[in-house]
Amino acid sequence: MFNKTTIAICASLIALNASAVDIPITGNVESKCVVTTDKVGVYGNPTANVLSTDQVDGGVEPVVRYDVILANAYKAVIAHPNSFSTSPQLSDTVTWTGETSVEAVSDALMSDYDTQKITYENVTEVDLTIEGSTWFKISSKADYGFNKALPGGNYTSIVEASCIAI
Repeated sequence: MFNKTTIAICASLIALNASAVDIPITGNVESKCVVTTDKVGVYGNPTANVLSTDQVDGGVEPVVRYDVILANAYKAVIAHPNSFSTSPQLSDTVTWTGETSVEAVSDALMSDYDTQKITYENVTEVDLTIEGSTWFKISSKADYGFNKALPGGNYTSIVEASCIAI
């Protein structure tokens, strides 16, 4: 009987001293898609109420490069501007237009990206189905008011370009 009691007490003491630990497992995934600014954009001011990246208007269209190491795993998502990030005080409406298109490719089959792209609002999405590099150019035009001149000052807008895993 003494042995059974001693064993029961020892077992309960051991149970009280039992512990548990959480062991983390970590990892680092490096994207197989890299987005790089190839050329910054510049607005030209062809008329008093328009800012445009079009070369004939004195502007420069920005260019973004996507380098893809793993095909069929990513999509390019590019949003042309629909507002100024900085500008003088504006008292009227700005009408925005823009477009994203393929400028250059490292593989001729990537030229199909222009016909396969999906556009909505100010966003263009392209499934990056081929390994290599694709350069996209982005146009942007801001038309201010009706027969109103843009106030003098610095204007900046932002192109948002990202690579999303699919």
